[in-house]
Amino acid sequence: MVNGENNIRKLVKGLNPKLNDGEYVFTTVNDIESLDIKEVICAFRGEEEITLVLKKSKADQLGLKYYFIASWITLKIHSSLNAVGLTSIFSTELAKNKISCNIIAGYYHDHIFVPTKDSLRALTILRNLSD
Repeated sequence: MVNGENNIRKLVKGLNPKLNDGEYVFTTVNDIESLDIKEVICAFRGEEEITLVLKKSKADQLGLKYYFIASWITLKIHSSLNAVGLTSIFSTELAKNKISCNIIAGYYHDHIFVPTKDSLRALTILRNLSD
């Protein structure tokens, strides 16, 4: 099992952000039994609900409500789940540019969801961090 990179300088230099195709939304459901897990980008069970990240088109098809339409950026560097400071660096830089971000840490990569209208600007900012 590979643990990923911990060195913050290497992480920032190797961000290699990739903008994934499509629009994505965060929504909530009480039960995921009826959903095809292959269509769910992410699920998180909170105290009050189950939060899902789905393609907007799928949420529309299912009649689910949402208020935030996002673009999905994947940081291609394999970051360790123990790495310290990476999230702070890129979220601070996006915040300085008035771009909100919702972050999901995957085992191999970090995933950032930003407002669709800001996706190209966010991608540029992330790429500039690596320079």
